[in-house]
Amino acid sequence: MNDNNEQKRKALEMVKHITIDTITDLYLSTTPESMGVADLGCSSGPNTFSVLGDLIGGVEEKCRKIQRATPEFRLFLNDLPTNDFNSIFLALPEFYGKVKRGQSSPEAVFVAAVAGSFYGRLFPSKSLHFVHSSFSLHWLSQVPPELFDQSGKSINKGKIYISESSPKSVTEAYSSQFHKDFRVFLESRSQELISGGRMVLMFLGRPGRDHTNRGNTIYWELLAEAFARMLSLGEIEEEKVESYKTHFYAPSIDEIEEILQMEGSFAIDRLDKFEMGGNYDNNIEDGKSMAAAVRAIQETLITHHFGGGIIDRLFEIYAQLLDEEMSKQEIKAFALLLVLRKLI
Repeated sequence: MNDNNEQKRKALEMVKHITIDTITDLYLSTTPESMGVADLGCSSGPNTFSVLGDLIGGVEEKCRKIQRATPEFRLFLNDLPTNDFNSIFLALPEFYGKVKRGQSSPEAVFVAAVAGSFYGRLFPSKSLHFVHSSFSLHWLSQVPPELFDQSGKSINKGKIYISESSPKSVTEAYSSQFHKDFRVFLESRSQELISGGRMVLMFLGRPGRDHTNRGNTIYWELLAEAFARMLSLGEIEEEKVESYKTHFYAPSIDEIEEILQMEGSFAIDRLDKFEMGGNYDNNIEDGKSMAAAVRAIQETLITHHFGGGIIDRLFEIYAQLLDEEMSKQEIKAFALLLVLRKLI
């Protein structure tokens, strides 16, 4: 679930050819001298520059085949202000070295950071040609406020996400928040992309109408159980546990299509779903590594809510629960791949 996660690396490799085909097709149809490319929710791990390197390499190869000069690349790395942008820029010399070994020179590749939420405008009008985002759009802009009643108490007692025991209003709250957020995302990008610009978006989803699909809910069920164990031991307060909810949502293909049709700025070139297994070669993805992936996303929020004293203990318990679950049955999450083309 974070940029260092093995699931994400494998998934990016799986769809690499689609991402490259999309940007090269865009280049052939627009032939810009300077391409604006944005990676939204870039994080700060090793996958950040690998995707951008693939995009540049794909366009370079196409230019060689048609004997055309490679365009300049304006690369924008976006994430929230709390992201570790310093570590990204420390890796720039290595990235420029790889670029130089290709057809592009470092002088023709310009990298900038853009801090802020992608649920809103980030770039000038019609300044982008291509937008990439992987494993970010399942994070909502906020925890749905409807999860709490007028007195501030949780309507989803003992849970931090949608579960089989959750009332229908919990599912409706999460779905409504995603619809609002994704529509704002599309509206913002429609203003920033040129006509015919492309987006390749990959994020966790669910295979059908069932919101409690095990692949995406089990992580939150087990995290809720880890909280419950600490509560039973008197290590955290019940009020704090009940007021903590995740800002995650896994949409279905039907939901995505409905929002796109309502917003109206993009045509769907491709919309696929695929399964992501949790256990890879040599047991790379054990409970500890999966817990670390969730921790990378949730730690700041948990620390702000509970204080930093519980983090190590919480994720120690969580890793044990994940190991137990994964020993019974492989955890397979579902992801959605969406390729969009900006209409006039």
